Amino acid sequence: MKLIREILGRIMAFWALLIFLVTMILFLIPFLAFCYFERDPKKTRRFVSISRYWMDTFFFVVGCSIMVKGQENFMPGETYIVVCNHNSFFDIFISSPRIPGGNKTIAKIELARIPVFNLIYNSGTVLVDRKNDRSRSESFVKMKAVLDQGLHMCIYPEGTRNRTDQPLKAFHNGAFKLAIETNRSIIPAVIFNTRNVLPAKKTFFMWPQKMEISFLPAISPFPDESMESLKGRVFEIMKHHYLAGFNGSHVAKRKKAPGR
Repeated sequence: MKLIREILGRIMAFWALLIFLVTMILFLIPFLAFCYFERDPKKTRRFVSISRYWMDTFFFVVGCSIMVKGQENFMPGETYIVVCNHNSFFDIFISSPRIPGGNKTIAKIELARIPVFNLIYNSGTVLVDRKNDRSRSESFVKMKAVLDQGLHMCIYPEGTRNRTDQPLKAFHNGAFKLAIETNRSIIPAVIFNTRNVLPAKKTFFMWPQKMEISFLPAISPFPDESMESLKGRVFEIMKHHYLAGFNGSHVAKRKKAPGR
């Protein structure tokens, strides 16, 4: 049975890659047609809207479903910094399209070098070269500009995928420095089960399952609160929610998920 699962998992990975490429091309055409001459924030809002249809189609065809909770925590007219845990390449395909309203994601510059895909990747992200101090500084300025345009900013404070046996990796400072300097509230977003769909320790393997994202109530910086204090508060809230799950029936599965 284990061998059959390994074979089927790689067949599903090939199928998912094929569907991703086909749907990307299909949805890229209307995006280029409608957005080529547009500027932000209108361009990003249209891009996110198209991306929702793209990802809904992609996940449906590859056999994955997504449960979304907590979108009501986004108050109309408010702009937020959304911070997400990061277990899988699929996280960005779940988080950004499910955030209500236009948003951009902080992302590594390496993926922007992939032909064709870079057209989409550049549209929905603020790119950063983490090895370059100047790039990191410029990306911070760009994230402030995103918020000033009335767009949400989506950040993965763990930096890279969590391959440890802990619920979360230690957070980097960027999202919390941004919140304090701009006086914006943070909405923690906890994503479940993407690690089981795309296991980090398996090469070219996918196993369709239900995935979930929960947007938690907004957290505002206290007056004169330090960056470390805000970062610690958000970390503990996300860690607790990850371990507790949406309800008791999911707790055991999610506690086991980080280690795989």
